[in-house]
Amino acid sequence: MEGAVHQLDLIAIGRSGIDLYGEQVGGRLEDMLSFAKYIGGSPANTAIGASRLGLRSGLISRVGADHFGRFITEQLAREGVSTRGVVTDHARLTALVFLGIRDPETFPLIFYRENCADMALDIQDIDPAFVRAAGAVLINGTHLSQPGVFDASLRACALAHAAGAKVVFDIDYRPVLWGLTDRDMGENRFVANAAVTARLQQALPLCDLIVGTEEEMHILGGATDTLAALRTIRAHSAALLVCKRGALGCAAFPGPIPETLDQGVVGRSFKVEVFNVLGAGDAFMAGFLRGWLRGEPLATCCDYGNACGAIVVSRHGCAPAMPTWTELQLFLDGSPRPFRLRDDAILEHVHWATTRTQVHEDLTVLAMDHRSQFEDLCRDTGADPARIPAFKALALKAVDRLARGDQRFGVLLDGRYGMRGLEAAADHPSWIGRPIEVPGSRPVQFESSPDVATEIATWPYNHVVKCLAFYHPDDPEALREEQACQLLRLQDACRKTRHELLVELIASRHGTINPHTVSRAIEQLYDRGLQPDWWKLEPAADQATWAHIEHAIRSRDAWCRGVLLLGLQAPSAELLASFRCAAANPIVKGFAVGRTIFAGPATRWLAGSIDDDTAVAELAGGLATLVDGWRAARTAVHQPWQEAM
Repeated sequence: MEGAVHQLDLIAIGRSGIDLYGEQVGGRLEDMLSFAKYIGGSPANTAIGASRLGLRSGLISRVGADHFGRFITEQLAREGVSTRGVVTDHARLTALVFLGIRDPETFPLIFYRENCADMALDIQDIDPAFVRAAGAVLINGTHLSQPGVFDASLRACALAHAAGAKVVFDIDYRPVLWGLTDRDMGENRFVANAAVTARLQQALPLCDLIVGTEEEMHILGGATDTLAALRTIRAHSAALLVCKRGALGCAAFPGPIPETLDQGVVGRSFKVEVFNVLGAGDAFMAGFLRGWLRGEPLATCCDYGNACGAIVVSRHGCAPAMPTWTELQLFLDGSPRPFRLRDDAILEHVHWATTRTQVHEDLTVLAMDHRSQFEDLCRDTGADPARIPAFKALALKAVDRLARGDQRFGVLLDGRYGMRGLEAAADHPSWIGRPIEVPGSRPVQFESSPDVATEIATWPYNHVVKCLAFYHPDDPEALREEQACQLLRLQDACRKTRHELLVELIASRHGTINPHTVSRAIEQLYDRGLQPDWWKLEPAADQATWAHIEHAIRSRDAWCRGVLLLGLQAPSAELLASFRCAAANPIVKGFAVGRTIFAGPATRWLAGSIDDDTAVAELAGGLATLVDGWRAARTAVHQPWQEAM
């Protein structure tokens, strides 16, 4: 099959589970109070890492018919990993691992893998057509510990080998999963065992690439001297051997084993602070394969692997820490980097921005996050404010009536009055935004906890944090500084809790407006370090204003998702005219409009003159008018997103 074109570059086979990472660092696992949930398992991690680096990857595994199994398949799909080979096991639960970071040498792990779904993988789960669709198959040593999974893994290798594809073996030795240590010794990486060596060596004749640490080479080669172990492996296989050496990088051996490890092909090593070694090997594998499967020189493959490993050891977690191709290129560009790599603000921002998983080129949002305005409506109509939540719950029904699963729609709802709508939105594909600011505050203040991060940590991760700032570039310096400090606090909280941030900027309330006003405000905030995922801005009726805004954003953050237009209760006709002006600017992705749509229906509903069904119909009708106007404006300027639909 020389020269064959494959649908996938790589299929990984084996573990897929949930990593529950202790969020407290520097103590015993017994003393950790909270855990971050990530996708886990070496093959799943590598498949995600490979996808982020531009390889077309897939996974063969099993997950439970449970919430965690659904999370794994959904997250794999978000990461661009094919789930065609992921089987749902209705008899077993998804595997769990609890992990902690105690110090640079100690990383306690507890595996909850008793009769788990992925270890029940068997030969019937191997789809020959799926395997033959890949240029390479990656098997994992841990999965060779059970007979059924052993047979499935070697069956996939045989199919790949017969089809002319590459077979990659990640030794990935975990003695506890072979029953060789007590269950609380999950971090133990080596126990000599002849039976394990014999089992692992059965895979060697099919392999084209074998990767492992020195300890893993010891178990595969049956010797505790690394060179002796490598020579034994070489006697069983002509595969490229790659020995991972931690801070020293790696040594690759395409032929005979030399007298020293340093005589192999080593590539560059990178000096960084070791924060978390867990997942570094999976990152190395993804990086090495990005080069090897694309025909790069062996030294370049080593560079990629070493760099990816260095990036991941500096971060919390495994799969979420994996770098993207853009990030890897930035890391390798020769620029000086801090030893504590996670302090590299540019690299961290690129990592954040390039790992966001859904692109919104067209977004139409019904904004009903208003709080004080609804309280005013209740006073005007004599309605009980306790009725507000019931009306806000209608917002999602109105959006869903139009959207019918279309992910270009969204809602903005608050936690004070809109919680029922936010809860219901969890089962819809809609974009969800949620405000954090105290209504009308200037400088901006945050609702709920004085520590904004502890509040946002209670929000589902798919809630985009929205913050309104009444900010004018000619405000007194002290006020601008206080506003910027608050927004930076919020941004820091959002990054740590993995929430996107939308900053709504209104300048017109507190000063004069000209074509440079909003762009100057944006530039000032960027210069202070603010880099929100989204901006929500007032509509403008002139191209000069939008040209300045576009330049201000693109010149300071090429990764910004874009701008949504707000309404400020302008009449529909006025908003539609502003849409026609804004639509010519690619930075503008849509709108998030509220009172223009809901003011009339809300007043009548609170006054008791219309029922729920009529209110939903009026909300949907008002939204539809703006959606149609926006899309007509975009079509008129022939934006790329329209042509791609």
